[in-house]
Amino acid sequence: MSTPFPFSAVVGQDDLRLALLLNAVSPQVGGVLVRGEKGTAKSTAVRALSALLPEVSVVPGCRFSCDPSAPDPSCPDGPHDTKPGASRPARMVELPVGASEDRLVGALDIERALAEGVKAFEPGLLADAHRGILYVDEVNLLHDHLVDLLLDAAAMGASYVEREGVSVRHAARFLLVGTMNPEEGELRPQLLDRFGLTVEVAASREPEQRVEVVRRRLAYDDDPAGFAVRWADEETAVRRRIVAARELVPSVRLGDGALRQISATCAAFEVDGMRADIVMARTATALAAWAGRTEVLAEDVRQAALLALPHRRRRNPFDAPGLDEDKLDQTLEEFSGESPDDDPDPDGPGGGGGGQPSPDSGPQQDGDTAARPEAGEGGQPAGGAEQSPVRASEPFRTKVLSVPGIGEGAAGRRSRARTEQGRTTGARRPQGALTKLHLAATVRAAAPHQRARGRSGTGLVVRRDDLRQAVREGREGNLVLFVVDASGSMAARQRMGAVKGAVLSLLLDAYQRRDKVGLVTFRGSAADVALPPTSSVDAAAVRLESLPTGGRTPLAAGLLKARDVLRVERLRDPARRALVVVVTDGRATGGPEPVALASRAARLFAADGVASVVVDCESGPVRLGLAGQLAGELGGTAVTLDELRADAIAGLVKDVTSRRAA
Repeated sequence: MSTPFPFSAVVGQDDLRLALLLNAVSPQVGGVLVRGEKGTAKSTAVRALSALLPEVSVVPGCRFSCDPSAPDPSCPDGPHDTKPGASRPARMVELPVGASEDRLVGALDIERALAEGVKAFEPGLLADAHRGILYVDEVNLLHDHLVDLLLDAAAMGASYVEREGVSVRHAARFLLVGTMNPEEGELRPQLLDRFGLTVEVAASREPEQRVEVVRRRLAYDDDPAGFAVRWADEETAVRRRIVAARELVPSVRLGDGALRQISATCAAFEVDGMRADIVMARTATALAAWAGRTEVLAEDVRQAALLALPHRRRRNPFDAPGLDEDKLDQTLEEFSGESPDDDPDPDGPGGGGGGQPSPDSGPQQDGDTAARPEAGEGGQPAGGAEQSPVRASEPFRTKVLSVPGIGEGAAGRRSRARTEQGRTTGARRPQGALTKLHLAATVRAAAPHQRARGRSGTGLVVRRDDLRQAVREGREGNLVLFVVDASGSMAARQRMGAVKGAVLSLLLDAYQRRDKVGLVTFRGSAADVALPPTSSVDAAAVRLESLPTGGRTPLAAGLLKARDVLRVERLRDPARRALVVVVTDGRATGGPEPVALASRAARLFAADGVASVVVDCESGPVRLGLAGQLAGELGGTAVTLDELRADAIAGLVKDVTSRRAA
C-alpha cells in the first residue's frame, strides 16, 4: 500500500483543511464538496485525511462493518454474536465516475436467487464506505443513476438492493467528500445540498508559497516513507487534537444568541429549507470544539456560514458562488445582542443597515437601463468596425429541442436513448455482465429445457444461456453546438442583446438537461471556436457575454468550423449525438462567392446527418428569408426569435424529425 501524502504537509488551502478537519471532528456536519481548478491538491488533501481518522471497532468477519456495541439488526451477515470487537483504520473508499450500479450498491447472484432462492449478495462500495469516507473525484461527472443512489443512501443512512422481488438492506452511513472542476459542469441541486460544506480552492499566486509546494512534492516523490516520517510528529498532534475535539463536542453549548444569528443569516441569504440552519449549527459547534472551547462564539457562526451557505444560496447556474461578506457581517452584528428588538438606534449598526446597499446598486441599475436605448440607436452595416460586447437580455424558458431517433449516449434529459434506467421496452441476450434481468424473458427461455435438465424440485433450472438482459429506454444528454453569427449585420445593440438572451436561455436549458455545449462564432473573415465542447455551461455563458461583434459575415467558415468540431468530438465521444443551433440572419458576405460557399458548406453538413436548428435573427419590415433557406439546405428547421419564446416551438421537434425522416 502506498504511503499517502501527510495532511499536515499540505501547503496553504486553509479553508479546505479546516472543512475536512471539522468533518473528522463531527461527521454529522455532512461532508465536503471541494471546487477548484486542476492541480490544487484537492485529491491529495482528501486522501491524506483518512490517515488522521480514529480507528473504528467492527464485528469480526462482518463485511458491512457493524459496530459491535450496536450491530445492525438487518445486516445481511447477521445476526451477530456478542463477541469483542476488532479495531481497524477508518476506510476511504473511492467511487470511480464510470462505476456501474452493481459496483456501487452490490450485486445479487441472479442464477442462485432464481434456482435456489438464496440471497447470495456481494457488497458494493456503499458497504465498504460504511463508518468511513466515500470519496468521489470529479463528482460533477457522475452519472445520474449513481447520483440518485447516493442521494437515497445519504438521506436514509442505508442502501437497498432490489432485483426482481429479492431485496437486501444494509447500513450505509459515510462521510461524503467530492472534488470537482467547475469548468467541467455543475452538480445537480439535490446532490449539491447533500454536502454539508463547500470550499473553493485555487493555486497560490505567492511565489514563496508555490516554491514550498514544489519543494515538498519533490521530496515526497523521492522518498514517500521518509517524507512521512519527517511529518509524523505533526500528524500525531493533529490526530490527538481530533480525538480531543470529538470528546469535547457533546459539551459545547450552542446558546440562543448563536442560534438566532444562524437562523437570521440563513434567512438573509434566502437559502431553501432548514438543512442549512442545521449544518451551520453543527459546524459552529465543531469549530468551537476544534478551538478547545465549550461555547459557540460569533466568530464560529461567521466561519460556519462561509463554509455551509455558498452552495445553497445559488438560484441560477450562471451566478457566481460565494457570499457577500459585508452583508454577512451586518447580519451577525444586527443579531449579536440577546434580542434582535433591543437596538434603540435604527440607523446604527444593524438597525437600518439592510438598506445600505441600495444606494450603490440602484444607480448602477439605472445606468444599465439607460445605456440600452443609447446602444440600440441604429444598426451597424456589414463590414463596420468592431463593436464592444453587448449585455444579454433576460433569459426565458424554452421548449425542448431534441435529436430524432434513439441514441445510446450518456444519461441526460434531452433525447430518447437506450439506457440503464428508464422503462423496459424489450429483452436481449446479455453482452458481458448481466445488470438488469428481464425475468419473464428469462423464464420463457429456460422453460422448454426443464425436462432435459432433469428438474425434480420446485426450483427452476436456469443456465447462463437462459438469462436475458432488460432493454430500457430513457433520455440521453447531447452535444449542443452553438454557431453564432457575430458579424456587423448582427451588431445592432438591441438586436444582439436579444440574440444573446436567446442563446443564454438555450444554455440554461442545456444545463438542466445535462448536455455538453460548445460555441463557434464567425465574423470578419474567419470563424473561431470560442469554447470547445464542455460540460461547463457557465463557461459558455461567460464567453457569450464577452462576445464582440462587427465585420463581414463568413457564414461558410462558421459552418465548416462547426463541422470540424463535431468530427473531432465524434472521435472522443462517439456515443454522444449532436444538435447544432445556428444563430444568424442568414446573410453571407466577404470573399469570392460567399453565398455559393455557404450553400455548399450547408449541404456537406446535411450529408453528415447532424440534427440542426436555425434561429432566424432577421428583423425589420422587409425579410429576405435567408435563414429559412439555410435551414432547408442543412436539412433542419428554422425558428424566429419570437417563436423561440412561444408555444409554436413545440412543433419544432416534429419538424426536425419529419425532415430527417424524409
